[in-house]
Amino acid sequence: IGKLRTDADLTWLYTGRQSGRGRPKKFDGKVLFEKELGRFNRVNTIDDNVDVYSSIVYCRCLKINVRVVMMLYRHKNKISRVLLFSTDTTLDALSIIAMYNSRFQIEFVFRDAKQFTGLMDCQARNKEAIHTHINASFSALNVLKFEDIKAKNVTGETVISIASWKRRKFNQHLINLVFGKLGIDVSDEKVSQVYSEISEYGTIAA
Repeated sequence: IGKLRTDADLTWLYTGRQSGRGRPKKFDGKVLFEKELGRFNRVNTIDDNVDVYSSIVYCRCLKINVRVVMMLYRHKNKISRVLLFSTDTTLDALSIIAMYNSRFQIEFVFRDAKQFTGLMDCQARNKEAIHTHINASFSALNVLKFEDIKAKNVTGETVISIASWKRRKFNQHLINLVFGKLGIDVSDEKVSQVYSEISEYGTIAA
């Protein structure tokens, strides 16, 4: 399952009668999306302004038949097109949309791990060491998300800023280092208030 360019080179499959002579006809011309909307199967309308169409076509770049899902977004007088596809032609259009949306959410995990928990910083060449580094990076990300949920005392979905948590952890590490050198007790009431304030320095406001 993936996403195609809006001008993807797709070809209709020929479903008519064969002449019986020569090589059987396989294709029936290039897909012209809005101009040949009637050749698509209309599936449904989602969110009141998104029309979903689907059909099985031939994808030239992949050199296989795919089920393509075309979503037409109508906004005022403009229409924009999004093309999804699946190499499993037995899947229905709505399942492809749901699976693509789920897959897209995974990209945020990789993005956060690359930017904030050092996923791409490993210089090891040993396979086991690389696996350990990857696991440590994703584990650190999961721990931060768990700590964020615990701090907010919520059970449902919530917005989290990994950048803020990384800044907060750095601030706390620096504070503990400085206060430890000065012999200051962090558990003291006045000190703990300052500790909390400095911990939030540079974080993104809620």
